[in-house]
Amino acid sequence: MVGLETKINDFVVKFANVNGTGSASANLLFTKSIFRMGLFVSPKNFFPSNIQGLPTWYEVRVNDKGYLGRRDGVDLMVAVNAQSLLADVQSVKPGGYLLYDSTKMLHSDYIREDINYIGVPLMEMCNKEFTDPRQRLLFKNIMYVGALSALLDIEFSVLEDLIKEQFAGKEKLIAPNIKALTLGSDYIKANYKYPLHIRVERRNLTDNMIMMEGNAACGLGAVYAGATFAAWYPITPSTSVAEAFNDYCEEFRVAEDGKHNYAIVQAEDELAAIGMAIGANWNGARSFTATSGPGLSLMNEFLGLAYYAEVPVVLVDVQRTGPSTGMPTRVQQSDVMEAAYASHGDTKHILLFPSTPKECFEMTADAFDLAEQLQTPVMVMTDLDLGMNDHVCEELVWDESRKFKRGKVLTAEDLDKLGSERYGRYLDVDRDGITYRTIPGTHPTKGAYVTRGTSRDEYATYTEEGPPYERNMERLIRKFETAKSYVPAPQVYHPENEADYGIIFYGTSTQSAEEAIDLLKQKGVHLDALRIKSFPFNKTVEDFIDAHDKVFVVEQNRDAQLRSLMLIEIGASSKKLIPILNYEGLPITADLIMQKIEKKLPRTRKKANTLQ
Repeated sequence: MVGLETKINDFVVKFANVNGTGSASANLLFTKSIFRMGLFVSPKNFFPSNIQGLPTWYEVRVNDKGYLGRRDGVDLMVAVNAQSLLADVQSVKPGGYLLYDSTKMLHSDYIREDINYIGVPLMEMCNKEFTDPRQRLLFKNIMYVGALSALLDIEFSVLEDLIKEQFAGKEKLIAPNIKALTLGSDYIKANYKYPLHIRVERRNLTDNMIMMEGNAACGLGAVYAGATFAAWYPITPSTSVAEAFNDYCEEFRVAEDGKHNYAIVQAEDELAAIGMAIGANWNGARSFTATSGPGLSLMNEFLGLAYYAEVPVVLVDVQRTGPSTGMPTRVQQSDVMEAAYASHGDTKHILLFPSTPKECFEMTADAFDLAEQLQTPVMVMTDLDLGMNDHVCEELVWDESRKFKRGKVLTAEDLDKLGSERYGRYLDVDRDGITYRTIPGTHPTKGAYVTRGTSRDEYATYTEEGPPYERNMERLIRKFETAKSYVPAPQVYHPENEADYGIIFYGTSTQSAEEAIDLLKQKGVHLDALRIKSFPFNKTVEDFIDAHDKVFVVEQNRDAQLRSLMLIEIGASSKKLIPILNYEGLPITADLIMQKIEKKLPRTRKKANTLQ
């Protein structure tokens, strides 16, 4: 075999399958087994936007250093899709391995001298051992997981336990699945030297950690935040947010008498969905919707209404590529500018940028508090990678003593205390831009007002006069300034700011950016780092930019949208903020970030951190 360098707990396995053949559960079984052995694992699912028939890939990075971003290069390719085989062979790193179904002989076009081939007659064995056509298709996938258990030294008992857990209550399926695993493992042991030079060793690195999809975490966060109503329209990749909310409500929101303490509506389109959510919030419920870029475009008009009428609403935006339909099942941080200024006219919205499922849970819950405290839309900006892939993160924790922050809501008693004083829905009593609101029906005679999307004065009385409109718009921007002290502060990695150059990143660019910082440090390039968690930006962001000669801004879109926000809102120099971009639709890698930053540095330099 070529390429004998031993790699323990540091490699990438990629599965090439056909969409709709049941490979997802087998691939997840592989991923979970690595996690159960106490190792960090980062799976990425690359799937087509059709229902079935086209190639799909599932890429798993294994390491014991805590790096959770995607890594370039494939060490072991499990190639069981003839459609993509030629490209799959070419993607293997020199010295790497290709595991393929040897039921049929490989054509010479697929042979490389610098990689190792592992043939397992998967279909032949399935046809021999199983009679049901559907089982033959499914167990072929389980069989290659069994082969990998021997090749990579995965503890077989871990796989057995996972099978038993998966099919608890369906015990008849346990034995044939374990049989398929055993067939794959036994074939390797009988025909190949094992384990390979890339393999796993048990560690205890993932204690008190979980694997979870970001969309599920958002749905759970909404439940814990007290949301009782959701309206949505199906769109990839956000659909599972509403589905998760429904599942968790069925578990946690059904009373002993069987009454459902929640309502979920699948609307006729995205515009109707957010309209319903806004209406429910106006009536005092905590309500939300979820969508992706095309849906966000349709929701712009209602977002403007909620901003101007000052009605709380939460929107989870699971970003994908654009414009138009783009690549529906590929990832980008593509909606940042649209979300920040959604709607016509002068609008500015609150954005939150989670980077892990734990933060999806926490920030979704926080979004409901922020929306009510600030009486405005709040958008949780995740993306397809975070939303639909499993991520290793710390366990979710909820403070049982936590109280909902409903903001400036007047009770009937508060209204009675006003006496003869006239209630002004849009009066800025505290000079922070945030006015006092009432829930409809709070008082039989006081606190009522008509909310609308047209201009009004401080008492919610319709007017088209210029001065009241100006006062209202100035108050709204004052409220936006107040929001800077409410939203999550950025994460500062190096408070001393000793380096000449900095790097800013957010969302799912975080894990790869953190690794790139370490890689560059090994080469003598030192960067101070800042992670953006929210918009509007507080003074920490401005101070960080001012403290450095140049700042690299890492993003997964073409137009450097977060950088554009900083140029607009902070007034930073465009020459000072250097974009580091990735927009091919696959998650950004540390290698790409490092290479693009290095290109901005001279090849020969007397000291580190000198830009061209």
